[in-house]
Amino acid sequence: MITFQNQKIVVQGHATIDNVTALTRQGLPLLSGSACTVDLSQLTEVDSTVISMFLEWSRAAQKMGCTLCFINMPSSVAGLIQLYGMTELISVRKNSA
Repeated sequence: MITFQNQKIVVQGHATIDNVTALTRQGLPLLSGSACTVDLSQLTEVDSTVISMFLEWSRAAQKMGCTLCFINMPSSVAGLIQLYGMTELISVRKNSA
């Protein structure tokens, strides 16, 4: 599930191959100049397919003139982003401040 709270897009629950396409579609309309931060602190389960969602959202945000930033990234996903050489494409902030 995706919600908009405190000027942030919040991804909740799981983001896996089973639902990542639906989550991607659900999150796209929430992107705007005022909503360029995605909080991942409420994710309970992820797999590598979530990276495709991050890339799609980043491309859409860039078209709107904002740089999307992900906060509270699960360490497993942050490791995959580094492994795949995508650190310049997916902006990750280390803390939620």
